[in-house]
Amino acid sequence: MSPAEEVRVHRVDEHMRIGEVSARTGLSLRTIRYYEEVGLVTPSARSQGGFRLYTEPDVARLNLVRRMKPLGFQLDEMKELLDLLYPAQRDGVPAPLDEHELRRLREFTERAERRCEQLRATLDTAEDFAAMLRDSLARHLERARHP
Repeated sequence: MSPAEEVRVHRVDEHMRIGEVSARTGLSLRTIRYYEEVGLVTPSARSQGGFRLYTEPDVARLNLVRRMKPLGFQLDEMKELLDLLYPAQRDGVPAPLDEHELRRLREFTERAERRCEQLRATLDTAEDFAAMLRDSLARHLERARHP
């Protein structure tokens, strides 16, 4: 087998079907198909039977989208962020970001950090409430054991 044929065979082996991608990302098949429909993540290939085939970089993009969602990014912002995080390549090297792109990436970074702070505050409130419920339950159970 020639080196080119070996590369082709190896690359085919690296492809995953949508079910495996769903299991690895925690995203439903429907969500993955929707993200394809809106242009967030496109399968790297299709099988002869027309099945979507994904690679590790496709899975990485889907995982990034999954992480953007709880931070409140809209679909158009997700697309822009993916373009910033995965810039076009020239001669196999990612193209450097221009000033505008760097400014946008900085804005997205600051927004994500602010949202994380808000989520931490919400989690603190929720944990305080859960602790209060545990304490209340423990008191009621203690009273029930020793009336």
